[in-house]
Amino acid sequence: MTDYPKPTSPAATAVMKGNRRRDTGPELRVRRALHARGLRYRVDRSLDVPGRRVRPDIVFGPTKIAVFVDGCFWHACPEHGNSPSKNATYWREKLARNTRRDAEVSERLRSAGWQVIRIWEHQDPIESADQIAEAVAARRKMLSARPRHSARQH
Repeated sequence: MTDYPKPTSPAATAVMKGNRRRDTGPELRVRRALHARGLRYRVDRSLDVPGRRVRPDIVFGPTKIAVFVDGCFWHACPEHGNSPSKNATYWREKLARNTRRDAEVSERLRSAGWQVIRIWEHQDPIESADQIAEAVAARRKMLSARPRHSARQH
């Protein structure tokens, strides 16, 4: 793993320290839109999947849907992501690690039976909430259609 580079300025340090792991603006907008639709969820819930513990931004436990609201910079959005010119080697490697980790987390969740939804921060929160609500409704319908095993009668 690469050592952290020396900050290029006090302003750069302040910006990096100000980045939040949860409750970001884009995440809050999506959560508000979901809540307005009557959907209830867990925030930042820890999930244990084989070989890893993950913390999706939004979790619908009963339907096993994990939602990530990915920031364009930190997750290397192909449309809006950019790599800083200062400390370029560090940032190129860091963003590549983030992208690999995202793919690994998604695959581990899918292998454990979870549906993974990844949303970019630049996506419309209303459209994102619609997509999530449709997925939740579909999973609920699928789960309710499963035959239930009744307890044995003795």
